[in-house]
Amino acid sequence: MTEALLTANPFPAATSGPAGPGADRILVMRLMPMPRDLNGAGDVFGGWLLAQLDLAASVLPVRRARGRVATVAVNEVLFKKPVSVGDLLSFYARITRIGRTSMTTHIEVIAERNPSDPHFTVVAEATFTFVALDEKGQPRPVPDRED
Repeated sequence: MTEALLTANPFPAATSGPAGPGADRILVMRLMPMPRDLNGAGDVFGGWLLAQLDLAASVLPVRRARGRVATVAVNEVLFKKPVSVGDLLSFYARITRIGRTSMTTHIEVIAERNPSDPHFTVVAEATFTFVALDEKGQPRPVPDRED
């Protein structure tokens, strides 16, 4: 996403509906970090953001699997810009791959800054892989389609 696109509100670009390979991104979570989430340098702690990324990345796989999933890989995490207290973070997700028992999800985090004159910037991106689990915690097939 280019910086020029981020000067306009990105939220209308979010879609709803089934997510599958190639589907548009979907807003899955929105939150604002608090002072307790800061590191020693005064920015939001990367570990806090990683935990939020994992939660957001699981939303679409849980829907698609129609049940429990587990994170099996954090394939890539890019911390592109520091996050500050007061940033409104929007987490957009899309499933990029569906295997027999696993799904890969790409997450993009956009920070809305300066509410009086809003500016939007991508602060992080990540790719996670999840596996669908049965009631015994064993891998199970991902359903063929989402209803």
